[in-house]
Amino acid sequence: QVQLVESGGGLVQPGGSLRLSCVVNGIIVTDYSMNWFRQAPGKQRERVATITSTGTTDYKDFVKGRFTISRDNAENTVYLQMNSLAPEDTAVYYCHAARRRNGILSDYWGQGTQVTVSS
Repeated sequence: QVQLVESGGGLVQPGGSLRLSCVVNGIIVTDYSMNWFRQAPGKQRERVATITSTGTTDYKDFVKGRFTISRDNAENTVYLQMNSLAPEDTAVYYCHAARRRNGILSDYWGQGTQVTVSS
């Protein structure tokens, strides 16, 4: 059974930082592209950052220079370090794993963790 369990969300003031964790069980993070998505109230879910199976990282423009995605292979865990947080970063953040093998897409989602940026 595959499980992605996020933690680390909470309430933070503008300009503050949070580090989200995604503990993964049932698959190996280095076999998948690991992603962080977010969904704000009334908005579509959007991709925030990716770390590929080879370790290449990619970020959406609205988080470049502020967020960093990383992984700990030994712990099978993916992180999202979020700095200089702004109210518009308020959303539920989801961990996602995906890979395509032999034309078949396999993907998994975590349950999400709430991040609220407010003074």
